[in-house]
Amino acid sequence: MDDRTPTRPQPNVETFPNPSPNRDYAIRIRIPEFTCLCPKTGQPDFAELLLEYIPDALCVELKALKLYVWSFRDRGAFHEAVTNEILETLVAATRPRFMRLTGAFNVRGGLYTSVVAEHRAPGWTPAAPVTLPAASDA
Repeated sequence: MDDRTPTRPQPNVETFPNPSPNRDYAIRIRIPEFTCLCPKTGQPDFAELLLEYIPDALCVELKALKLYVWSFRDRGAFHEAVTNEILETLVAATRPRFMRLTGAFNVRGGLYTSVVAEHRAPGWTPAAPVTLPAASDA
């Protein structure tokens, strides 16, 4: 087996250069199979993560992201803590203009939890939204 092909969880995140650093554009990555353990019971928690970001100089490498997320599978973590930890790690690795991580956790004890954590780079402001007419209005 090639030693460059990881087959187990990895605690770090790899990046690559942003191919269009002069433009604000959004990258959305859906991670539907996130798992960690309940820190109280040790039972598995399941969630869908949605990562949305506007890169600056670096982008997240997808396979590395998958292996990083996998590293939480056997860790006990509160939903709020794990969502913020993942965001902090990704911000440290990529230094984006903007990043939002939403953790939509499956039911636990009859309750659903969603956690939304955001980062904005100092001095960065988003462009004003563009509203286009509906196709029938044209």
